Amino acid sequence: MSEKNIITFNNVDKWYGNYHALKNVNLSIKKGERLVICGPSGSGKSTLIRCINGLEKYDHGEITVAGHSLNHKELHTIRGQVGMVFQHFNLFPHMTVLDNLTLAPRRTLKMSKDDAEHLARDFLDRVHIGHQADKFPGQLSGGQQQRVAIARSLCMKPSILLFDEPTSALDPEMIREVLDVMKELADDGITMVCVTHEMGFARQVADRVVFMDQGEIVEIAPPAQLFDHPQHQRTQQFLKNILSY
Repeated sequence: MSEKNIITFNNVDKWYGNYHALKNVNLSIKKGERLVICGPSGSGKSTLIRCINGLEKYDHGEITVAGHSLNHKELHTIRGQVGMVFQHFNLFPHMTVLDNLTLAPRRTLKMSKDDAEHLARDFLDRVHIGHQADKFPGQLSGGQQQRVAIARSLCMKPSILLFDEPTSALDPEMIREVLDVMKELADDGITMVCVTHEMGFARQVADRVVFMDQGEIVEIAPPAQLFDHPQHQRTQQFLKNILSY
């Protein structure tokens, strides 16, 4: 893993009206790092990750992504390097899986139809659903649709991949297939930032785990340290509740 920071938050604040969603957030993420963000509902996890590609505008401080300051002028450049997988799959229901994947590469990257389809089929194979290319999203299970969404993000060749609770909308039996794909991607060297309640995934895959509460970063540590020897009372209580120990 490179020591170069690819994402930095410097004294970042975000408000929704009178609600202070992010409070003086400072965070550096290294190129190739696998970072998991956890915490209770309303802690600011999703707001933080959505700020990275400009889906949420922050009110104070600075965010730098891949050497670019996150502002309106640089936003298009940054979004070209950042892929995002959401809780809900956001696939076009009237388009086949293959067409969902080739749309952005053809329009944004100006790829030819043949090149875009070749790329899309490669990534569908990568997430183990190459045989579903000609189906429509409604014909797939939730886990398969989420894997399509992951493949769609990869088709834009991002250097950073964000996951915003990617398994929270899935039935329990479908969660494992998505997490398995994410584990495989983690070995490819792409920078991954993942908001999730799947603590087993965090323990196995993350280089570091961030615990947030009430808009603040409370604790950052390697997974073994954070899960086995949390330093802060808020972290200890959260883990006690979520892990039932």
